[in-house]
Amino acid sequence: LLVLEAMKMENVLKSPGAGTIRNLKIKKGDTVEKGQVLIEF
Repeated sequence: LLVLEAMKMENVLKSPGAGTIRNLKIKKGDTVEKGQVLIEF
């Protein structure tokens, strides 16, 4: 679904199954907080 960069490391977030992304709550370059919803599917 996305690659999240934290402390110069890239973390790949994969989908738990097949589906369609309904809403992307962030954009490239955004700072995110712990617990923040990033993607709705």
